[in-house]
Amino acid sequence: MKSIVILISGRGSNMQAILEADLPVRVAAVISNKPDAAGLEIARRHGVPTQVVNHRDYDDREAFDKALAAGIDTFSPDLVVLAGFMRILTTGFVHDYNGRLINIHPSLLPAFSGLNTHVRALAEGVKIHGCTAHFVTPSLDKGPIISQAAVPVLPGDTEDTLAERVLEQEHIIYPQAIRWFAEGRLSITRNGNVILQNQKSAEIALRSPWEAQ
Repeated sequence: MKSIVILISGRGSNMQAILEADLPVRVAAVISNKPDAAGLEIARRHGVPTQVVNHRDYDDREAFDKALAAGIDTFSPDLVVLAGFMRILTTGFVHDYNGRLINIHPSLLPAFSGLNTHVRALAEGVKIHGCTAHFVTPSLDKGPIISQAAVPVLPGDTEDTLAERVLEQEHIIYPQAIRWFAEGRLSITRNGNVILQNQKSAEIALRSPWEAQ
């Protein structure tokens, strides 16, 4: 069985969705860069070992990432899962976990990379918004896309209502992406596209906005 380490910075709702999903993986540890992250207690209640690598204890990103990697490697995971981990990782760190580091982003990448995605989507007047599970590369939010889920932007939507609807979809596609990785069904082509091997008719890599309502 594959093992994973989950990195969090806050409440850990995606982490919780992963812990409560029936996945063929062992969650070896949850690590946070914030000692007061609410998700740490949730992980403990699920019987998962926790660790804190406080970024404030280090002079720069390189020193923090080195300490973080040391903490991760203690558990020898097959996959490192970013679940609301609010730190930009250095190129060296990302290269060390190349092909086994994934993230969930609250937009339909490549649109709205970075922060404040829901506010920006509303300001641009897009009709469809969503989330993306992707492999992490040194270029922020530019890694190979594993799967996406779309939701309609409704009249009267606010940042909070749109974020809530998107988060529901994150909780579906992120555990699914981890399952596919654990089953050895994800491969990345030379041009950086992800292929899902042995895809079944019932499986979808893109959830439609009508399903998301």
